[in-house]
Amino acid sequence: MMTLYSGTTCPFSQRCRIVLFEKGMDFQIIDVDLFNMPEDIGVMNPYNRVPILVERDLILYESNIINEYIDERFPHPQLMPADPVMRARARLFLYRFEAELFSHVTTLESGNTKAAEKARVLIRENLIQIAPVFVKQKFMLGDEFTMLDVAVAPLLWRLELYQITLPKTAAALLKYAERLFSRQAFIDSMTPSEKAMRK
Repeated sequence: MMTLYSGTTCPFSQRCRIVLFEKGMDFQIIDVDLFNMPEDIGVMNPYNRVPILVERDLILYESNIINEYIDERFPHPQLMPADPVMRARARLFLYRFEAELFSHVTTLESGNTKAAEKARVLIRENLIQIAPVFVKQKFMLGDEFTMLDVAVAPLLWRLELYQITLPKTAAALLKYAERLFSRQAFIDSMTPSEKAMRK
């Protein structure tokens, strides 16, 4: 059985929880207190961070790597595109999300006020740029829910918490976010602390 060491408020951990619930398989989640990390986290992950996936003698860290492994190991429903060209494009998008959105999440959670304000602006601008995509399609890559939607969902859930307000021009993105939040796997993935993040 797979075991996921997961931070109860960690957006990266939530990504992995979403994928596990989308797959509907047997797994165990061990909640980790991010402010009082157990010593064995640093043993399993040299960066001393969650999420960490353990399956027999395999230990994986970094949410996108964990999620791709789960997707390949349990192919139904498939979350990465089957076509190699589309899969490569999806990986490029995932890389861009990390560089243009999630690198700033780390800044927001660090508590540095000046840097946080800049991070908010950058996340907001990047989300406004991708908003028009959802005027024509349901999900990031079209009509199918994919790993790209998994990757961005925890950030969209935390916009209020991060004090990021989107303009009316991003209405299509906010409707897209509601579609993500209504998925059963998303609902099941949430910890009580995450449910409390939105009024």
